[in-house]
Amino acid sequence: MSTPVLSVRDLTIEFDTADGVVHAVDGVTFDLFPEQTLGIVGESGSGKTVTALSILGLIPQPPGRIVSGAVLYSGLDLLRLGQAELRRVRGKDLAMVFQDPLTCMNPVLTVGCQIAEALKAHDPALGRATARARVAELLELVGVPHPQARAGQYPHQLSGGMRQRAMIAMAVANQPRVLILDEPTTALDVTVQAQVIDALRTAQRETGAATILITHDLGLIAELADRVAVMYGGRVVEAGDVFQVFSDPRHPYTVGLMSSLPRLDVDVERLSPIDGQPPSLIDLPPGCAFHPRCRLSAGRAQCRQAIPMLLQAAPGQFSACHFHAEVSSLRVAIEAEIGLTGTR
Repeated sequence: MSTPVLSVRDLTIEFDTADGVVHAVDGVTFDLFPEQTLGIVGESGSGKTVTALSILGLIPQPPGRIVSGAVLYSGLDLLRLGQAELRRVRGKDLAMVFQDPLTCMNPVLTVGCQIAEALKAHDPALGRATARARVAELLELVGVPHPQARAGQYPHQLSGGMRQRAMIAMAVANQPRVLILDEPTTALDVTVQAQVIDALRTAQRETGAATILITHDLGLIAELADRVAVMYGGRVVEAGDVFQVFSDPRHPYTVGLMSSLPRLDVDVERLSPIDGQPPSLIDLPPGCAFHPRCRLSAGRAQCRQAIPMLLQAAPGQFSACHFHAEVSSLRVAIEAEIGLTGTR
């Protein structure tokens, strides 16, 4: 296998709050390989976005605090770089598409001006005419109609889908090697989501960037990702090839996520929600953080007392479950309960 373009090692992040210390990310480790898409999925509060923000040095410190870990890119530990060094990397080698483009774009500058600013930040000698032409080219690349006219408009004058595509254009402007997408299709209707997905595919094809895709949408992960990491309570609980994880999950939380969603490929009589609520990151349960909601645990002492390590459960697939060998039987039992009748 090729050398990773980005490696995250034992990343642990905390936030000081009035209610106590929030353990937002706890020992997260993963590799991102060239031209690969890694999907990171989990419920709200699982640590997905905080992990992504830490890669780009966007964690406010204080109240945030990087307790341990490393983010390795081209021989550099991004967590150890100063702000001036980070600015040289951000937007050029590593770029991010944020969840809400309306709050991330400057409301008093035109869309074209902001994309041009991203270009000139890493190429100060770029002329105005060249920058204007490149902005129109980027907007056309991501499917914005009438790109020259749209470049002269302000963010509030664009639809949600167009703003998101403009953000993608800004992110890929400098041909980054790593592209981070944080919930890129949230709050968009299905038709616009499809357009944004097409824009993402075009941008990936144009840049060849390795991509981290953060989302709640398992369907989006299945469509775009090569590998997937499932997060719960600030930890990675399952990781592996996306087809392998989705077809034969080895963690009860992954089974729960998949069983709680409607499906088009099979007939089901009802859904099977995950009982309970995600844990408080201020006061995580002892042992496995998922055990209070886990049907497989059934109150076993090992689940309540020992934090499971992320270990190989199958070739190329890793699970942080003490009883990962029993997960297949749990999946079969849930499928029987929901009346899974087979492929249509």
